[in-house]
Amino acid sequence: MLSVDSRLDPLLKRPFSLHRFVSGDLQFLYRVVGKATSILKEKKPGDIMELIGPLGNGFPLNQAGKVNPVLVAGGMGIAPLVALAEKVAKQEPFFFYGARSADELLCLDELDSIGIVPVVSTDDGTAGRKGFVTELVDEFLTKHHSSDLYSIYACGPKPMLAALSGVAKKHKVKAYMALEESMACGVGACLGCVIKTVDGYKRVCKEGPVFSFDDIMW
Repeated sequence: MLSVDSRLDPLLKRPFSLHRFVSGDLQFLYRVVGKATSILKEKKPGDIMELIGPLGNGFPLNQAGKVNPVLVAGGMGIAPLVALAEKVAKQEPFFFYGARSADELLCLDELDSIGIVPVVSTDDGTAGRKGFVTELVDEFLTKHHSSDLYSIYACGPKPMLAALSGVAKKHKVKAYMALEESMACGVGACLGCVIKTVDGYKRVCKEGPVFSFDDIMW
């Protein structure tokens, strides 16, 4: 949870996923969409911002070495998956990346630096395959149908994650998804980011943001 300024407007901190850890520094990836990110864009080296974190629960990697990671990013969902890709790079993960158009594909150089060339799709066909990234994942798992050899780790828009859940269920593959929700406190007190799960309502900031796909009531 990052406070972009000391003024009262915007009052609340904003949630950001941890993008990368580089030379002891944290990096955040963001798109300018409103007042808070517009202020963030104007920050200079040496400016001070208040940060609370890390919060919540990340991607479970307890099966590392036993399964092949399949990373799936949609749009700005690329943000947390770069650090994950760096962490599992030695396992030669499969990486699928979908965006609306070629100019919205981000972090390709960072992925290339760790030896990962993602399989790309765009809605308008300006880069990679035209269509949805979930279709690429479905085709991949259909071709490589040993379900116990793969685990999906994903972040992106909710419709993409819902469709990906269907793909994971179809192929009986475990899938873990980082949800994007508006958050006010980030510590589970305000209940502003709850989602419906098979075990009732859970807080994305506290019990999440990463959930198993079969826990979520889409």
